[in-house]
Amino acid sequence: MKIALIVNPLIPVPPRQYGGIERIVYMLIRELMKNGHDVSLYASGASDPGCRLIGYRESEVYGIGDFLKINLLTSRIAFQGFDIVHTFGRMSNIALLMPARIPKIVSYQLPPTVSQVKKAMKIAYPETLRFTGCSDYISRQIAGSAKVTTIYNGVDLSDYHFNTGLPADAPLAFLGRIQQEKGTAIAIRVARAAGRRLVIAGNIPAEPHHQQYFEKEVRPFIDGDQISYVGPVDNLQKNELLRNSAALLMPVTWDEPFGIVMAEALACGTPVVGFNRGAVPEVVTHGYNGFICREEYEMAAAVRQLSKLSRHSCREVAENKFSAAVLAGQYEQLYLEAANRH
Repeated sequence: MKIALIVNPLIPVPPRQYGGIERIVYMLIRELMKNGHDVSLYASGASDPGCRLIGYRESEVYGIGDFLKINLLTSRIAFQGFDIVHTFGRMSNIALLMPARIPKIVSYQLPPTVSQVKKAMKIAYPETLRFTGCSDYISRQIAGSAKVTTIYNGVDLSDYHFNTGLPADAPLAFLGRIQQEKGTAIAIRVARAAGRRLVIAGNIPAEPHHQQYFEKEVRPFIDGDQISYVGPVDNLQKNELLRNSAALLMPVTWDEPFGIVMAEALACGTPVVGFNRGAVPEVVTHGYNGFICREEYEMAAAVRQLSKLSRHSCREVAENKFSAAVLAGQYEQLYLEAANRH
């Protein structure tokens, strides 16, 4: 098949550090090309995806000029022999393609604006527009307005090294943006309550309220002994952190749409201990590859039960549910179904 993939151009594909969607798209490209498909990517000109790249840009503050310029670019897809167009970016950037007969797939990695989904369905050529959600939590929000399929995010298992030989005092890990919604301060309190070391990794967003959160709720507890902060990490550093951790803490205070870091941890054999928010219960099976908690004290108690979990079971879940091959196979099947209707 000849496939056009689109991602917002603010972060290159693959990303250097932060960039979950861009990492998923890069992984999907590699798997699709391995299976013999002809793939073109519309993304940041700084990308190096290993396929045909059509670089484009948008302003820091997206406006009508960006809408018009990008739609003039993407509308040409309808005349270039593509079998399908699949966007992980703004749905508005394929607005001019909606009336065309080419099959279109829009993937949501964040909660959708349902009114926009309904508008798109009204202007799209009949039976040409489908949606995916990165979790059932996301898909359920679309299901009443359009045809939607859940396809979980995943990881390239070769990037994450399975590890079972951990010492009894192996640290816990927190990996993600350092901000209130991700629960960094909660992770610190949980580690202290459980008497465990914690390694924190991730970037501190530039917005003042995130900086203030770090200075008031996180920095005062970093002692370089029980609580350490190592800053942003690249893929190699991430692998080393996760494979050498007793568990990944996910004390999110918002409804996490998926949380790729959970799949990355499982690929290393590292269980996940998280709050019952968003897609966490879709990734974590309580008592099998981690624990699902409601309160901080439950999370601290769960940390004390980590020895009951099998790291082999964690890796098995990653292989069977969240691998690159599984993800690409599900998208490939969706492409074929969509293309065969036209």
